Amino acid sequence: MTTLILITFIVGYLAITAEHGLRINKAAIALLTGVSCWTLYAFTQQDVHLVSHQLAEHVGEISGILFFLMGAMAIVELIDAHDGFDIITSRITTRNKRKLLWLLSTITFFLSAVLDNLTTTIVMVSLVRKLFPASDTRLLFVSVVVIAANAGGAWSPIGDVTTTMLWIGGQITSTATMAHLILPSIVCTVVPCALISIRLKGEVENMPAAKTLNTQSLGRDRNLVFAIGLLSLIFVPVFKSITHLPPYMGILGALGLLWVITELIHAGKDERDKDRFSVLYALRKIDMPSILFFLGILLAIGVLQHTGVLTSTAQWLDQHVGNINLVVIIIGFLSAIVDNVPLVAAAMGMYDMTVYPTDSYFWQFLAYSAGTGGSMLIIGSAAGVAAMGIEKINFMWYLKHVSWLALVGFLAGAAVFILQAFFFA
Repeated sequence: MTTLILITFIVGYLAITAEHGLRINKAAIALLTGVSCWTLYAFTQQDVHLVSHQLAEHVGEISGILFFLMGAMAIVELIDAHDGFDIITSRITTRNKRKLLWLLSTITFFLSAVLDNLTTTIVMVSLVRKLFPASDTRLLFVSVVVIAANAGGAWSPIGDVTTTMLWIGGQITSTATMAHLILPSIVCTVVPCALISIRLKGEVENMPAAKTLNTQSLGRDRNLVFAIGLLSLIFVPVFKSITHLPPYMGILGALGLLWVITELIHAGKDERDKDRFSVLYALRKIDMPSILFFLGILLAIGVLQHTGVLTSTAQWLDQHVGNINLVVIIIGFLSAIVDNVPLVAAAMGMYDMTVYPTDSYFWQFLAYSAGTGGSMLIIGSAAGVAAMGIEKINFMWYLKHVSWLALVGFLAGAAVFILQAFFFA
């Protein structure tokens, strides 16, 4: 039955990649795949209560990600409704495509380390949409945002969920991680950007102009919502560090705060006039099919985790590959296909800290590989899934135009990490 579950997952995965040809929304396929995998898994277990408990536990983990995603999207939509991103776009005066590429990738890289790769992607994709008209060039810039966000999140203990897992588990420390991974992560971003910049020529045509606000009060509203919205997003990792509560609690609290503030700001306006500035409006603009797609994918991967497929894969790699560099690089490739969280969780359970102590070569390399490997496929990371939902990036388009760039960047960063360890050990 495990084989049948694996076949179901693969067929569903292939159907998602062929979404454009099949003309079936990927969310529908993902949900059907997730439910089918859990149904087959239930038939293999005699204890139905155990399956229900495992499902409830897994849905609890998934819901944290989904609530975080919904909260972050709502805050970004609220900032956008108040034209808050014009504060940034109005200061970007260059229309040169190459300069914009380097500017946006640099902002994304460092912002991802402060926030996290998912939130940063949502913010930066919204910004890119403000700067570029709909085109393949815009899709290319959005893809660079995904690569830079994943690379930027890998070298910070709060930038990527897998790095955070290793940090909380005691496998790595914040200072050592930043010292060991910042250079490989920079290379992982710079190499794809350099290759893309060679192909980019000319200037952005028809760049949307920043809106001119008619009144001083509208300007104050915009500045206030932008400042509070951005600060609340930045405060989420701080909230997590102080309270040790999950990040979605911080993002929901931030949304609640911004909700109250926007209600007070627009309290004196007519209901029709203040509707588009409300959180209710922002919530209506959230792309729910993308949320459901994320849910379906994570449900399906959860079955692979409970059936032991991921753990068996990790054990097979350990026994048959042997070379620790190859094992970690392969985990990076696998993280582009399945969620990197269960892969890292399996590795954390397999490799003893008596063999690989805190901040050892293995754990640091694993943090890099799992954090950046997901960029090789658009559905290989939370950042990629978010960008896919917002910008409607086609799986095959990304595979054709971007995957090889992410691959080259990933391998270049891995090579830098290995050489860095060799020369500075």
